[in-house]
Amino acid sequence: MDKNKAEYSLCNLIRSNLERCILGKKVEIDRLLTALLAGGHVLIEDVPGTGKTQLVKALAKTIGGQFRRVQCNPDLLPTDITGVAIYHPRDEAFIFRPGPVMTNLLLVDEINRATTKTQSALLEAMEERHVTIDGESYPLPTPFILIATQNPIEFEGTYTLPEAQLDRFMMKLTLGYPDASTERMMLLAPDSTSPTDKLAPVADSEQMAALMQKVRGVHVDEAVGDYLVRIVRSTREHSGVQLGASPRAAISLLAAARAAAFLQERDYVIPDDIKSLAHVVLAHRIVLHTEARLSGLTTEEVIDTVIKQTNVPVRLER
Repeated sequence: MDKNKAEYSLCNLIRSNLERCILGKKVEIDRLLTALLAGGHVLIEDVPGTGKTQLVKALAKTIGGQFRRVQCNPDLLPTDITGVAIYHPRDEAFIFRPGPVMTNLLLVDEINRATTKTQSALLEAMEERHVTIDGESYPLPTPFILIATQNPIEFEGTYTLPEAQLDRFMMKLTLGYPDASTERMMLLAPDSTSPTDKLAPVADSEQMAALMQKVRGVHVDEAVGDYLVRIVRSTREHSGVQLGASPRAAISLLAAARAAAFLQERDYVIPDDIKSLAHVVLAHRIVLHTEARLSGLTTEEVIDTVIKQTNVPVRLER
């Protein structure tokens, strides 16, 4: 019996649970699971009503971890997310009152409605897995995953995410509208209750932490690692690019490729894992020159060009 069979079966259970709740989005669900197993944070950008929040709620319920939600608005303060130390006169001491960030899965809804100061409060949590209050650090639970949503068509009352924060999101996903048959199925479903209400947990936080540890052990051949490095470095050398993918982007792409291989029941990474994830991991980290952007160039086209021009290793030795 394959020693990984139980872990693969658990991944398939999580996937099938989500697919029952979010119809017609198998690829997007796989991407989200990839980020989860790789320990990365996800930014979901799409128009209202496409199921962003429902997908995150379904994931939280499926993995059985602690779940908290923050609804962003311009009045939200950093301490509303991280928590605050309150002085108790009777004890003559400050007592830390944790904020919603102290959870396994944090949904930050409409993150671009929070001020830049509040957005910056998330940087430490996303990168260091702890928050600092009045000079004292408090570790976050394990695992900790932040999933943020934003609406790309509303500009009034919104604040652009800085590049430093975008770089801390492993992936940027879009769900898009369902196809006609899927939308018809949703409308004509006999049960009017929310699909997430009927979901039952199939895992817990300890099992998820074990899966994430297993993913870190997926083998990466030296030739595949070199292929990834060449792709990332080529984004910095493109004539239309002002700011290419960072070293953190390369680390994220490698971690995501390991998780993607594991979801496909492999214990090694192949070049196709890297190619399939390059757009969702790298595109939001690339900044184009103004002239290139005005001429119609997109970051997705930059990545297409880079992948096309980068030679794929043809022989792998393990």
